[in-house]
Amino acid sequence: MKSCQPRFLSKLTGRTKFLFFTLVLYGIMALFNPAVTLDALSYFGVMFSKVLPVLGLVFIVLFCTNLFLNPERIRKHLGTDSGLRGWFYAIIGGIIISGPPYVLYPMLGELRRHGARNALLATILYNRNVKIHFIPAMIYYFGIRYTVVLSLYILLFSILNGKLLELLVDE
Repeated sequence: MKSCQPRFLSKLTGRTKFLFFTLVLYGIMALFNPAVTLDALSYFGVMFSKVLPVLGLVFIVLFCTNLFLNPERIRKHLGTDSGLRGWFYAIIGGIIISGPPYVLYPMLGELRRHGARNALLATILYNRNVKIHFIPAMIYYFGIRYTVVLSLYILLFSILNGKLLELLVDE
């Protein structure tokens, strides 16, 4: 069965097709309502300028990860033979890392490609919920007992979450 796409579109990747159709859509919108199109483009520019520093940070983190963490070192500390040391690094790494998760996904994907266990990566993501910079405020508003119990629960459930993920997902 023949495709109804033009020949030049069949050779393009999905990303390029998306970009092409978005530009065509903006062009059509500009013909019918130039003011709305200009508003949309200016909003895109503002959002792009806000996202660009975050993308720069992601590339810097990926560069440093590739520079300092070779696959052997990652396998040693976060791989299948890492043992308790791997869990410790995953817990501490998750607590130390801050920022939105979409910034961390490329770095965690890179760690996974270099041999890190899925369970430890899940533990890192789960332990992001222990925010060191929020602990004084939590103690002030909720008390020290609540803060300690909540933090311990997050740590324990992060390990449980990692173990469960390891059981459900194949490496």
